[in-house]
Amino acid sequence: MSLVDIIVPFTVALFIIAVGVVVLYQNFQKNLMELELEKAEIEAKQRDELLQNSIMVQEEERKRIAQDMHDELGAIISIIKMNLMLMQQKDIQTDNQNKSIQNLISLSETAISSVRSISHQLMPPHLEMFGLVTTIKSVIDHIHRSGEITVNFLVKCDWPILNWPATLGIYRIVMEMINNTIKHAQASNIFLEFDCLNGSLIINFEDDGLGFPDVAKTQSGLGFISMEARARAMTGWFEYQNGDEKGVKITITIPHS
Repeated sequence: MSLVDIIVPFTVALFIIAVGVVVLYQNFQKNLMELELEKAEIEAKQRDELLQNSIMVQEEERKRIAQDMHDELGAIISIIKMNLMLMQQKDIQTDNQNKSIQNLISLSETAISSVRSISHQLMPPHLEMFGLVTTIKSVIDHIHRSGEITVNFLVKCDWPILNWPATLGIYRIVMEMINNTIKHAQASNIFLEFDCLNGSLIINFEDDGLGFPDVAKTQSGLGFISMEARARAMTGWFEYQNGDEKGVKITITIPHS
């Protein structure tokens, strides 16, 4: 047997073994990648579920506090006001006493108004009764009465009836965006648009204010962390940037079947 007869089969066998090792390695890498992706998906799903549960717990606590404030604290202040008014009706007080009582009545009226306002912010009653679009229009009417800023609100599609978590989540995000603009942007106009596209709900928000002076600082702010978390809890996306000329541009995309 010649040397060639020995080398050729040996080379072929080595080649087959090498190809097999490469195929096995590629399959190993593919399986490893699939396992990593599956693990990442499970972890992301667990994070999303934890986030959703956390937001639900927060909203339940907000609702409880709002009810306690309205039903208990509001009732107590109303009783105090009623008793002060009864005292004022009697003729035995001096003028100074009457003035003191009147001041206390005014303070109690302010307290009742504050309790009502805070409880409504914690859990807006109109949202569950009249829905998202009507409630936002009502909020915008109140903003316009202040004369500080103009909010242009446009609904470009037949906005669907959403479940309560989605309705509340979108409402919280919209209110946070509006409040941020009013407090920090020095803007004159807000442009808010609701649209539907390819099975998703699209919320576009713009203002003509100062824009984001520091994106990194903005990203770490509690307001933006909260808005991004709420969007993720609805399996959505929250994107923001400075406008082409000035102001901010924010887009929230929420999948909806």
